[in-house]
Amino acid sequence: MAKQTAEQPLSGVRVLELTRLLPGPLAGRHLADLGAEVIKVEDTEHGDYVRGIGAMKGENSGAFHALNRNKKSLRLDYRTDRGRGVFLALAARSEVVLEGFRPGTMARLGLDYPTLRRGNPALVYCALTGFGQDGPYRDRAGHDMNYASYAGMTDQVGNRGGPPANANFQYADIAGGTMGAMMGILAALYDAQRSGQGRYIDVPITDCALAQMAVAWSQYEATGRMPERGGDLISGKYPWYDFYQAADGGYVHLGALEWRFWRNFCDAVGRPEWADRQMAEGAEAEAMRAEIAAYFRREDRDALVARLAPLDTCVAPVLRLEECARAEAFRDRGLFVEVEDPRDGVVAHIAFPVRFDGAAPTAPQPAPGWGEHSEAVLRAIDLPTAEIAALRDDGII
Repeated sequence: MAKQTAEQPLSGVRVLELTRLLPGPLAGRHLADLGAEVIKVEDTEHGDYVRGIGAMKGENSGAFHALNRNKKSLRLDYRTDRGRGVFLALAARSEVVLEGFRPGTMARLGLDYPTLRRGNPALVYCALTGFGQDGPYRDRAGHDMNYASYAGMTDQVGNRGGPPANANFQYADIAGGTMGAMMGILAALYDAQRSGQGRYIDVPITDCALAQMAVAWSQYEATGRMPERGGDLISGKYPWYDFYQAADGGYVHLGALEWRFWRNFCDAVGRPEWADRQMAEGAEAEAMRAEIAAYFRREDRDALVARLAPLDTCVAPVLRLEECARAEAFRDRGLFVEVEDPRDGVVAHIAFPVRFDGAAPTAPQPAPGWGEHSEAVLRAIDLPTAEIAALRDDGII
């Protein structure tokens, strides 16, 4: 592995990405944001389906831009012997392979971990699937809400007495699969740097999602039962952790979990006698909830937040995403950046949020065109020019 630099924490790390599942491209994007050279290996028949899924920015969807900035694209027919040879050569000169196929697919292609490891013992190989490499569900198809449902997440999302709720955020995919892949890859890279030996990483999205249910699980483990939907400590049981509508129709969230924040809120709204009754339940809690709701309906959302938030009451506005894009706090920290894409014009991005001492945030590069970097990638591993031309002429790249 190349020596890392202060400017780019993962400088010198080459990642081969073969996955269409959301967590794979997003994990790859995070690695690219951290300075890794992420090569998106796309087949020659369809390429990444996400290029055409969802709201279109031009030639490509907005989702494709969001998930694939800072990457390179290699268009490769890795199902052929010659394409397989190219991939083996690339893997021998890479630090990470990240793939999202069903169990057994890479073995059928002759590109599984034991094969790749023979040419690169230090290779970190991350296999990202819905249900893992073994077990009764290993071959089942699924998407975020399927995984979240298996993992007990959706059972706890929604209002009391109502059904489970969809979310416009892929929490199993991201909190489970993306973070699981990132943790596994970074830990294995660290180990490979010390030992010279790579690792095979089995990342099941569903298992990783279930592991995020630690607090809810603790309630079950302590009491022997799960709280009803909307009826746990932070899901609606108490009035001090809930959403309230303001006079203008907007919403605020009161999150006075700790006693001192609840006391501050009680003082701010002129009800200091509530402070000692934070854990009241039943009719008493509902009476407080009704009075809090009436209080918040007196003023507009932003006026309420401007007055209460500085008093350590844990009152926050429920912002729409377009409001986040205009919010001073995010703008001041440079969390929104624009990239000029040669095909689709200006694309706005949410920047990589983690900062490193001594390293300026990297300006994002456009998401790649299908096969845009094929020849450059192969030149970088010293493939002869004539061989690259023959691969191109024969449709292998």
